[in-house]
Amino acid sequence: MPFSFHAITPLLLTVLAAHAETQDRKPSTPEDRTKAVAIARSLEADPLGPQAKEQRNWLVHWLIDVPDINVKVCGNLVGPVFTAKKNYAAEIFTQMLPSAAAFIIEHPEKAKDDAAVFMAATEGALSAYESILKTKPKAKWPFLDELLEKRSKGELKQYVEQVAEHCK
Repeated sequence: MPFSFHAITPLLLTVLAAHAETQDRKPSTPEDRTKAVAIARSLEADPLGPQAKEQRNWLVHWLIDVPDINVKVCGNLVGPVFTAKKNYAAEIFTQMLPSAAAFIIEHPEKAKDDAAVFMAATEGALSAYESILKTKPKAKWPFLDELLEKRSKGELKQYVEQVAEHCK
């Protein structure tokens, strides 16, 4: 059964906000940053794998708990996938968070460059989409297929920069 991000969003946000307020927030450790990048890459390659839900949960909680890594995500970058409830939309959209976090960890000098972070998030979502299609070929998204085409033509960065202007 697909992960239903939309069904749990209000409750999840309430619980996570309460969790963040009551915890001592300590900076991330090198080990945890390494783990976060590994999880992001694993989820890009196999977003429906047996450990995917657990990995997503760990990463989201970890990002809430650490004060030194702040990730912004722009749902508009994935168009109709952002609000949909079919074709693994939740897995594709939520992949933006781990992929953006991995980029920030690997390129801390670009952490405040929203366009670069959004580009990494979009690339991660597209990687997850491509991975899903390998095992679930009917989970097609014409919008994401258009983004893949933009990527192959070298036009994805321009698209991301244009959309990113409206996500600040």
